[in-house]
Amino acid sequence: MKAPVRPVPAEEMHGKRAALAGSWEQQETEAERPGEVRARLPSHARALVAHIGNTPLLPLPSPNPAVRILGKAEWFNPGGSVKDRPAWWIVRGALSSGYLPQRELLDASSGNTAIAYAMLGAAIGFSVTLCVPANANPERKKTLKAYGATLVETDALEGSDGAILRARELAEEDPVRFWYADQYANAANPRAHEATTAAEIWDQTGGEVTHFVAGLGTTGTLVGASRRLRRLRPNIRIVGVEPARALHGIEGLKHLDTALRPAIWNESAVDRREQVRTEDAQAAARRLARDAGLLVGVSSGAVYAACRRLVREMDSGMVVTVLPDGGSRYLSEGWWAES
Repeated sequence: MKAPVRPVPAEEMHGKRAALAGSWEQQETEAERPGEVRARLPSHARALVAHIGNTPLLPLPSPNPAVRILGKAEWFNPGGSVKDRPAWWIVRGALSSGYLPQRELLDASSGNTAIAYAMLGAAIGFSVTLCVPANANPERKKTLKAYGATLVETDALEGSDGAILRARELAEEDPVRFWYADQYANAANPRAHEATTAAEIWDQTGGEVTHFVAGLGTTGTLVGASRRLRRLRPNIRIVGVEPARALHGIEGLKHLDTALRPAIWNESAVDRREQVRTEDAQAAARRLARDAGLLVGVSSGAVYAACRRLVREMDSGMVVTVLPDGGSRYLSEGWWAES
């Protein structure tokens, strides 16, 4: 059983927290020049990043026949998760600004963003150092090492917050060596979802989406996608999904009331926050595997559990969620065998 995440005291977090420019909407947008950046990449790297995004939107079993549930199958990204999207936008901005490849990319991640960074570093040619909670599962650690990334393991009981603290310490200790990507505060994170995830959802549903459901980790998926979806459909309902307790086993999600809040988080982006217990997220992931043939990760189980709860309250509509990754990275965990 994976060790639960212990929230780091707020005073410790704020005492070590690096100064931030403000909310991501207030940050100055850097000139990313995506076409120019891609043109400078090796041909194999250009081909790789060209396949990030445009993932399938799959129908999922719904307990209410009057309401459809659809899920973005983000494991179709080349790095295997939704985090390929923000990681590429963050890296693209750093390449455009000249931070990479001259310096070493540094960030904190519970796993999927780390894998995306490591993949991009290997393909493009820059070094990557990642602060990862020690209880990240073995599949993720092996994947990171296969890509050649350097791992700095942090206290398992401090979860992703402890990894963030360590990354900030390393960035302060050696600013010449490291470029701190800081996915929790980098404006490119939500912008990636505003530009790609939301646009794809709108096109794939023909504008019929009435509810958007996303997990709350860095919060980039929900904050970014909701901005575009609200412009396109002002009455859309946005639902954020988080663990029900501070001590939880839903890798990739944060219990926002007890964790360090990402700088990109905007409370007004969400109409409703739905809390899901770890065991319910695991059960929902098993349900998708056994009833729909979709092997998904535990955070995908969490958002699906929230969708099933939501549609039971509805008379009609279309609920769309983002399934962050597949289940192959979690097969070493014992909960798959439970009935």
